[in-house]
Amino acid sequence: MVAIVGRPNVGKSTFLNRVIGQKLSITSRKPQTTRYQILGIKTEGVHQIVFVDTPGLHRGRHGALDRALNREAIKAIAQVDIILFMVEALRWTEDDQYVLKCIKPAACPVLVAVNKVDTVADKSQLLPYLSEVSGFMNLAEIVPLSSSTGDNIVALEEALKSRLPERPALFPADELSDRGERFFAAELIREQLLRRLGAEVPHRLTVMIDEFVSKPHITCIDATIWVERPGQKQIVVGAHGAVLKAVGQHARLEMERLFGSRVFLRTWVKVKEGWSDDIRALGRLGFHD
Repeated sequence: MVAIVGRPNVGKSTFLNRVIGQKLSITSRKPQTTRYQILGIKTEGVHQIVFVDTPGLHRGRHGALDRALNREAIKAIAQVDIILFMVEALRWTEDDQYVLKCIKPAACPVLVAVNKVDTVADKSQLLPYLSEVSGFMNLAEIVPLSSSTGDNIVALEEALKSRLPERPALFPADELSDRGERFFAAELIREQLLRRLGAEVPHRLTVMIDEFVSKPHITCIDATIWVERPGQKQIVVGAHGAVLKAVGQHARLEMERLFGSRVFLRTWVKVKEGWSDDIRALGRLGFHD
């Protein structure tokens, strides 16, 4: 079990998708794209690595959703065999420092993945940065890589394999994730919303699958997009329904690629005031203390 931890937008989900070879985690440039723990399972020969993609750890936000996201990530740290601490090449922030504080008490090995090295033109600048990061704590290894291009991903996998505990595999060899199709359907809709909306609205919306019916040649899905204010609903729907239509079209295509069948998708937008700060509402969405 390997927890992928780091601040928001450092590339954890892109890394998971790259290493598994299939899209399991949605991605966008918005903070807190990942809201749930997602297991990505890679089995090769006698090695099985179960990657735990976690929400980005962050400081200074105090809503119920923010606290729940931090709990999800911290819970993962306490339950794994190896921590993969992901940072961005040549950039160290207060949120990175906060993640470091969270993982320092861990008893398991900590590897650092220095991501986005493809964006560094002068690679000689990496050496001082790697030296600085290595001094922060007792680290098992530091591996520079690029989740986007795949550069040095294999080297990181080998570093992880050498530290895996010896025990029976946790999952069947052909299993890629612990999540089902309903979960991925909701996440693919939310991904399209994240990519099309402004900075504030995505944090205040969520997607629930109301009906998911698999038929021989088509999968029929009904989904509700919940927002907190009527004004947000107008933004999500867009002029003459343009935004919602585009979201549905692109999400449906992503689902058809993932599920391997035709998809009939219907979406609605509804208002539930204050859902992101409502502990009971968050519980129904899968966030628990």
